[in-house]
Amino acid sequence: MGKHSIFHRLRKGEIIPMDDPDYSEIREAVNQTLKLSARLNVASDVDEIRELLSRIIGSPVDASTSVFAPFHTNIGRNIVLGKRVFINHACSFLDLGGITIEDDVMIGPRVNITSENHPVDIPTRKSMVPAEVIIRNNAWIGAGATILPGVTVGSNSVVAAGALVNKDVPPNTVVAGVPARVIREMG
Repeated sequence: MGKHSIFHRLRKGEIIPMDDPDYSEIREAVNQTLKLSARLNVASDVDEIRELLSRIIGSPVDASTSVFAPFHTNIGRNIVLGKRVFINHACSFLDLGGITIEDDVMIGPRVNITSENHPVDIPTRKSMVPAEVIIRNNAWIGAGATILPGVTVGSNSVVAAGALVNKDVPPNTVVAGVPARVIREMG
């Protein structure tokens, strides 16, 4: 990933129109990830899943981290996974803007995390707007929650099942609802 590659530009938060001359690099990367994901999603044990996910994200997944299939990502190379992370079945991570999952995080089934969006205005809608998502240490993301681009979930926080998180979650809180709001602070 060179200093001026489309992936570097996305990680820096640059808005990229889909007619960008380098956009085909994204399609090529997606095709490579799809091939590995097909194997990951029929793997017969968590060690095999961990090995294939390591290839998808381009760095070793720690032996203390468990991911249950199916697991979906469009690129994968912009995902960073900490230690003792648990990711349950049927999660989807769209990571062009970057997704960092720190240590001791639990992610329930069918959680969607997206680090990419599109403008609302019609003339620019076919552009990619990246924004990193960070899930801090010891957070718990409940089943079916959705985390939107640019959100940081604070340490020790809980995102309730089905919540739609469109703004940062303070540390040591529980958020719930659509959109999510703080319903409890933890001592």
